[in-house]
Amino acid sequence: FIFPLEMIFGIIFIFQMCTGLMGNFLLFLIYMYIFLILPHKKKPADVILAHLTFANTLSLIFRGVPNIMSSFGVSPEIGDVGCKAVFYVQRVTRGISLYTTSLQSTFQAVTLTPSDSKWVWLKPKISTLIQPSLLCAWIMNMVIYTMVILEYIARRNATEASLQPIAVPCETITQNPHIDAMFLSTIFIRDLFFLSLMTFNSIYILNILFKHHKTAQHVRSTTHSSQDSPEKKAARLILTLVTGFVFFYWINTFLTVYLFVIKNTSWQLEKFGNFIASCYPSICPFLLIKNENRIYRINYIKTRIRIFSS
Repeated sequence: FIFPLEMIFGIIFIFQMCTGLMGNFLLFLIYMYIFLILPHKKKPADVILAHLTFANTLSLIFRGVPNIMSSFGVSPEIGDVGCKAVFYVQRVTRGISLYTTSLQSTFQAVTLTPSDSKWVWLKPKISTLIQPSLLCAWIMNMVIYTMVILEYIARRNATEASLQPIAVPCETITQNPHIDAMFLSTIFIRDLFFLSLMTFNSIYILNILFKHHKTAQHVRSTTHSSQDSPEKKAARLILTLVTGFVFFYWINTFLTVYLFVIKNTSWQLEKFGNFIASCYPSICPFLLIKNENRIYRINYIKTRIRIFSS
């Protein structure tokens, strides 16, 4: 028995959305537990990662559910308002994911800045700037993507929409070619700026960690420890997050531009684009959980409490 291609896509989206939501929900619960129960363990970067987790969750839901429904032959009748809402949330959360990842790399770069650096003056101020910058990011992305609200409508040809398993039966109406070109240029410049900033910060962090590791190499060698140093673990996490984000983000960007320019395209390419767009939100929480040492400390404390109470 051979499954149809659209059903295979549906199974893949179910697995991707369920695992991604589980990871993001678990990570969000961990942050809420730290904020409410263990506030003394709270770090300034936790606010950034909480926003990233929230954006990833919305992205997985608003991409996964329509794709799963359409893959199994269910065409959602959502109308113009539904089309605008689905694509608007998809685009805004995509922008927030980009901004929070870039902000996280910037925060780490400033935190690790040596005392003789010209950027050291940012160290005492960076923590107070996190929440205002996140608020500005939400406002900025919500304003930029008002174009989505203006251009997306439900497909008027219901018969044509039902012939292919399209995730959301919507289409775009061109307001003005010059406005569309300006909108795409704005998105491209924004993406290029934050991705370049993220890459620069990551290279800067790795350079600092490498220098610190060289100075501490002799001390660590005398202990004959076989475990990786904290510097290596931090460098590996940064490299993994940045490489994964840049890889998936640019593939999705090129696919989005291609689908925007070429109006008549295959549903397979649209499904693949949605799958790529959901890869980072579904993988990111597990990378963060793996490198979150406070989780193991919390479990250790709970275990000790049970032992002493029994």
